[in-house]
Amino acid sequence: MKLAMLGGGGFRTPLVYAALLADRAGGVTEVVLQDPDRTHLDAIGHVLDQTSAGVLDAPRVSVTTELDQALEGADFVFSAVRVGGLEARVADERVALDLGLLGQETTGPGGIAYGLRTIPVAIHIAERVRAVAPQAWVINFTNPAGMITEAMQIVLGDRAVGICDTPITMAKRVARLLGLGNDPVEMDYVGLNHLGWLRGLRHEGVDVLPRLLGDDALLGATEEGQLFGLDWLRTLGSVPNEYLYYYYFAREAVAAIRSGGPTRGEFLQEQQGRFYDAVSAEPGRARELWVATRQEREETYMAAEHAGRPRGGEEGVADVGGYEGVALALMRAIARDEPASMILNVRNGSTVVGLPEDAVVEVPVTVDASGPVASAVSPPDLHQRGLMEQVKAVDRLTIEAATTGSVTAAEKAFGLHPLVDSAAVARQLVAAYRERIPEVDAVLSDLR
Repeated sequence: MKLAMLGGGGFRTPLVYAALLADRAGGVTEVVLQDPDRTHLDAIGHVLDQTSAGVLDAPRVSVTTELDQALEGADFVFSAVRVGGLEARVADERVALDLGLLGQETTGPGGIAYGLRTIPVAIHIAERVRAVAPQAWVINFTNPAGMITEAMQIVLGDRAVGICDTPITMAKRVARLLGLGNDPVEMDYVGLNHLGWLRGLRHEGVDVLPRLLGDDALLGATEEGQLFGLDWLRTLGSVPNEYLYYYYFAREAVAAIRSGGPTRGEFLQEQQGRFYDAVSAEPGRARELWVATRQEREETYMAAEHAGRPRGGEEGVADVGGYEGVALALMRAIARDEPASMILNVRNGSTVVGLPEDAVVEVPVTVDASGPVASAVSPPDLHQRGLMEQVKAVDRLTIEAATTGSVTAAEKAFGLHPLVDSAAVARQLVAAYRERIPEVDAVLSDLR
């Protein structure tokens, strides 16, 4: 099988390749890395070469800057592009923070700005997949994952699937804490990407989540217990996705980020610049440099939100498989027709009451050769449904703005987001993002 990795010059590409090497029965024989940045491609190519040194029958790796060349004949396409690079991510964060709002890559104003400039590129990718590799499944890593997957489904339908490791990682961590190891469990999880709740975990027909919520030691051992506090989790009666911290503790999050020195984007921009420069200077040390850089990333992920406590699971890297593990599990289930259960971003249909049928939601699914099928979930409570509906409205307005160039739709998207508290500020956000990020300005062609 051929796997095309778009954004293949990105820092996390070696994680996927290492997972492929560990699963040689998976059937991938060819990996093509595609990225417009040749310097990044060459650096990551060196890392992969050194990762596979001495491994028999390792997948053949090639690199290209041409999209169609990467896609031709592909069975699976991993899409992890960053339109505007880390420079634009820094602006996503800083524009919001300068206005006293959350400055974060995927949640709040920054996520809208990221989506605005990314959606046209994602739709173009989907169109080229349909033309060049119509048999391929697209596995979308690109953030904001739910919004981007929904835009790609306009072209590809259900053959575009979004992944995030956070929900399944959380459920597995909880199961381990409760002594269940790798026993099969039924996950009652509902939400959108970076906005969801683990509401139950059934083992042999019994919901074991109340046992976690009722035990100070167990609950306090979870990352979520440390992040949200035990009382709040018990008040909710569920374990929320860590990104809900930005909704439940918005003031504290903004204060922590503003007082914490460089933003996450600024840190990564400086760190990754050092990494790529170092590999260019010493390509023989590429793998060694990548490992050291990755460790530093993990140790600092969400450090401000966790009050400086180191924690695992950096941006998709988790001790129970990470986003690369989710992606390969999805690919194996489809390619081998071996049913598997996981949590993915898929078309809603009638799964989540109150959301449109064609909305992308993040829910438990069963996957086989025909693709993912959403499992039935219990209805969300009023709070969960209300927040999902409001954020999904913002997602769809962002897609409208990105596909029509409407400034009005963009201003409405910002103004309706729960983390933006003023329509006047929404207009300021649009103006500031257009000024700071050329790719956003290029999308918004309606100057009314």
